[in-house]
Amino acid sequence: MADILQIKNVSKTYNPDGDSPVKALDGVNLNVAEGEFVSVIGPSGCGKSTLFNIIGGLIDDHEGEVTIDGRPVDGAHKDVGVVFQEESTFPWRSTLDNVAFPLEIEGMEKAERDEVARKFIKLVGLEGFENHFPAQLSGGMKQRTAVARTLAYEPRIMLMDEPFGALDEQTRMLLGDKMLEIWAALNQTMLLITHNITEAVQLSDRVVVMSYRPGIIKEIIPIDLPRPRTSDVIATAEFGTYVGKLWTLLREEASRGMADAEASIAAT
Repeated sequence: MADILQIKNVSKTYNPDGDSPVKALDGVNLNVAEGEFVSVIGPSGCGKSTLFNIIGGLIDDHEGEVTIDGRPVDGAHKDVGVVFQEESTFPWRSTLDNVAFPLEIEGMEKAERDEVARKFIKLVGLEGFENHFPAQLSGGMKQRTAVARTLAYEPRIMLMDEPFGALDEQTRMLLGDKMLEIWAALNQTMLLITHNITEAVQLSDRVVVMSYRPGIIKEIIPIDLPRPRTSDVIATAEFGTYVGKLWTLLREEASRGMADAEASIAAT
């Protein structure tokens, strides 16, 4: 399939007041095909979230270029939706009204936006909870509400920054199954940041392994496991081989990050 997202030689340096400059990214290049599911893994501090913020148009003072269908991303982009790790539902709005919120902002009539919202609520498996408020939902249900809200305005690319990071392992795996159903139903282009290697292998067509700061792409591992894919694949020997390979690549970078953190603490 044709590439939808092009990341060309992207670098980013932070210059905090009174401190030395910190280079977060250094010459990142990556193309993503339309309908592809790509996960990005790397140690804390490798620039994963910085990269996603650049793709989403939330950071514009960087080197290099990000384009969608060859057109530069310059600020927030209607073709890019973002789901963050932090719980982001509006506590005073029901599930239906949370999901319909971006459509309301666009000026869509209530009957139409409610119809669209109900479609995506059903897609994420929350049918029957339309009138519940966030306080009445589990953590996983809140995140599925956030996913449905992002999907409701039909972005072509969906960025997810550790969306299930606060959930227990069993819930993460089951929500992984749900994300694969959504991805297949919509042919959605998805990019996921995760610290969970198992999650990355379960979901992805390719896994991008980033180095410790400054972040570069160390290696890209294609995941050649059959689709449609569910969490049942986790029990297979092939799955374990991919997890082991990714951990081998990641272990050196994680060790560098840990050593750097310990040195910083010792210096204070």
